[in-house]
Amino acid sequence: MPIQEAKYIWRNGKMIPWAEATTHVMTHGLHYGTSVFEGMRAYNTKHKGVVVFRNREHIERLFFSARVYRIDITKYSVDEIMQVCKDVVRENDLESAYIRPIAWLGYGEMGPASFDAPSELAVAAFPWGAYLGEEGLKNGIDVAFSSWRRNAPGTTPSGVKAGGNYLSSRLVSQEAKLAGFAEGLGLAHDGTVSEGAGENIFVVLNGKIYTPTAASSILSGITRDTVMTLAKKAGYEVVEQSIPREMLYAADEVFLTGTAAEITPVRSIDRLPVGKGNRPATSQIQDMFFGLFSGETKDEWGWLDPVA
Repeated sequence: MPIQEAKYIWRNGKMIPWAEATTHVMTHGLHYGTSVFEGMRAYNTKHKGVVVFRNREHIERLFFSARVYRIDITKYSVDEIMQVCKDVVRENDLESAYIRPIAWLGYGEMGPASFDAPSELAVAAFPWGAYLGEEGLKNGIDVAFSSWRRNAPGTTPSGVKAGGNYLSSRLVSQEAKLAGFAEGLGLAHDGTVSEGAGENIFVVLNGKIYTPTAASSILSGITRDTVMTLAKKAGYEVVEQSIPREMLYAADEVFLTGTAAEITPVRSIDRLPVGKGNRPATSQIQDMFFGLFSGETKDEWGWLDPVA
């Protein structure tokens, strides 16, 4: 999906013109994948104006990810970068936006360890619609399992949102899309279900909602946590467990979640239709999720951070 350029990007403490946010080709993060990032959304709500959704949780995870890879962004506080996320939305005159904070190791040293490579931090915001399509949000998408496995425990940490992890996502997603599917699903190292190329997976079966555990080579998504909270609020039992592949073929409903994907129903897996085609649980959770921004769902959890 092409990037729609905005006017400004915040970088290393300054708001600069979009076109000036350039990086040297010998930057460490370009050569070794040493970057960590977040994907966030701003929504235009009826009751609070423009808000950043779950701003604190995203920025806290950014700092966690940076700490794991020793990318030092501690000259800033979580609260300061939360404010930057709001500032960059406001300065670009955006009413809804995708927000991309990213920290990386910069120019100055070669070698994987590179303890003295400088750390950099930037935050961009730009318009972005439904990642898997508006039609997909309404009617569901067709997905397929990839031949590529997700990273095994003890290799690279799947629970860290690092740039290098998304080489796996690229392989999973491209394989599926080249075969005519909207998205690819990955299996964990042991053959159980892991996640989509950039989304978490939920399975509805016999009135319960299942999702793979954090140990299933997944990124424990913030939208995943949102859905689990809303589903429990709606009275569903939510079960985190290892999920065999065939369980998805038996499911009544399957849906994918993520900041970009939001809550996207799955209508077929490996060309097998999911359930009977009706999606009561998915639709209810979608309504509750988007109701946070229309005002129909009360924000009991303080998830909406006003930009103004």
